[in-house]
Amino acid sequence: MGVGVGGFTSSASILVLFILLVIISSAFVI
Repeated sequence: MGVGVGGFTSSASILVLFILLVIISSAFVI
């Protein structure tokens, strides 16, 4: 995660982590 366009890859990885966190939290709520 860092090879390629640095800004895009870092923001994309943060976005993926955020989505995973939301999915996990919603799964616990349900």
